[in-house]
Order: sequence, then structure tokens, then C-alpha cells
Amino acid sequence: MLFRSLAAAAALFAVASPALAQEAPRPNVPTVVVRPLADDGLRQVGLFAGRTNAERADIAVRLLRLHGFEPAIETFAGGDRQTGEMEGRNVVVTIGDGPREILLTAHYDAVKLRDGTMSHGVVDNAASVVGVIEAAKILRGKALNHRIRIILFDQEELGLIGARKWIEAHGLGDVAAVVNSDVAGYGDTMMYGQNNGAQSAFVTRAVQAVCAERALQCVGYPEYPPSDDRAFSAAGAPVVSLGFQDEVGAHQMWLAFNGGQTNGLAEGFVPQVFRLIHSAEDTMEHVDPATVALAGATYAAVVERLDRSLVE
Repeated sequence: MLFRSLAAAAALFAVASPALAQEAPRPNVPTVVVRPLADDGLRQVGLFAGRTNAERADIAVRLLRLHGFEPAIETFAGGDRQTGEMEGRNVVVTIGDGPREILLTAHYDAVKLRDGTMSHGVVDNAASVVGVIEAAKILRGKALNHRIRIILFDQEELGLIGARKWIEAHGLGDVAAVVNSDVAGYGDTMMYGQNNGAQSAFVTRAVQAVCAERALQCVGYPEYPPSDDRAFSAAGAPVVSLGFQDEVGAHQMWLAFNGGQTNGLAEGFVPQVFRLIHSAEDTMEHVDPATVALAGATYAAVVERLDRSLVE
């Protein structure tokens, strides 16, 4: 997750910088054994912990294959001025058929810290990856009106490069809506952004309907931290970005982004989630498998709601 718009989090850039993300060769990746998410959610997320981004891509591919999907790997020329040109890999799965498609997305890459080590990158964003794969498993068994395209993006932490390259390669003519997940490792409160343009209003309404139907605690943000959703909204696509946190943390983050000068937070206060991500503290002790399962079920429900509403 990019969080450049939160002034209180600026000090965290002294610990880690997205521009330092990514790495080099791909050593061996761990053997992946998949059991039901309820029993094995922590282990699936833990496979990504501390791995290079090339290894993380391989792990995502193996997880998808072990769940019965056959992902495509789409390469692109990425990197930035600090890293130099560097190949990126988006991992893509298509479910069903139809004239238009709904995208369900998350980034799998993590940041490299200033000491040269990789962030474990589990709250940001391996938990979202496993949650999105869980949603894909649910959606695979549904009779849907749209193609569902699952995209696990690379190089989000370098500036949404994987998402932008996908848009350049494919265009948005067939895209009916986009649902993005970023930071979904713990808590039972779903956060959603409301700042992706008027074209995204119907996507926000679908999220709100699912929250009401499921009696799920949800918090809408007029200003929400940027993630791959911004690449899509900048290109005019209807999109929402979703994440999970504990209820107190979600409201503290709302105040930090939306409360203005009189937000009631102590001077210099940084919400817990911003003390975790892009730091050495983004570790497995902060991941709750119940949240990952909840995220997967909720994302699938949002996609189903959109699938219905877009043909009504």
C-alpha cells in the first residue's frame, strides 16, 4: 500500500521506501501444500513472508495451481529511476465468460527496507493475495454474467507500475468494475475508499449493500490511502479499494486522513497499521486467518453483487 498522502506517516519513510523495493534472482521457493483456508490461512500467508518479489510471484502461481487454477504470467518492463529497468510479472486468472469483465485485484510485491532486507510483507499485502484467491475459489462455482479476472499485480510499491502496465496492455473497454484489496491481515472492520470518481459510485453502493446484508462493520473513507485502484480511477474505470483492520484502528485511520486539523488525535500519532506496513514489523504475528477468510468471502460477495447489479 502506498501511503504518501498521510503526513503523520512521513517519518516511516526513514525506515522503508517504496522506491527501494524489488530485487534480483529467484532462488528456490518453498514447497506449497494447501489445506482448507480455515485450517491453513496462516501458513498460506506465511509462505510469502520475507521472500523476494520474484519468489512471491512463484508462490502465488503455485497456490493458484494447487487450488485448480491455471494462471497466466504477463511480463512487463518495469522498475524506476532508482532500481533501473526491471522485469515485472503480473499473475492473472480468468473465471467464466461474458462480454465484459469484473476485475478482482491485489498486489503481491513487498518493499525492500533501507537495511537491504525484504519486508515480510504479510499485512501488506500477502494476506490480501490469499484472500483474493479464496474469493476466486468461491466465485468459480457461481453462475455469473461477467468474466471475473483475478490479477495479482507486481511493482505496486514502486508506484502502481504493474496495474498501469496492465491497463496499457489491455485497455479498459471490457472492464465493468474493479475491486482492489490492500492490507487485509487482521480485524473485523472493512474499510473502503470513496474517492475514485463519480464513475465509481455504483461500486461503492455494492460494497455498502454487502456490508448491510452481512451485518459487517464497514467504514467509508472520503479520502483513502492510494493503492492500485488509483491507476484504474485515473484511467476512468469504476473501482473501489478495500481493506481490513480492527475497528478502533479503522476509525483512527479515518480521522488521520479525513479529520483535518482538529481530528482529535494526539500530535504525531500514527495509526497502528502505518507503524506495521513498510517496516520490519509487518510480520506474521499481526495476521489473523479469520480476517483472511472473511476478506475472501466478502470480496466474493461484492463481486457477485456487482455482477447482478450491472445487468439489472
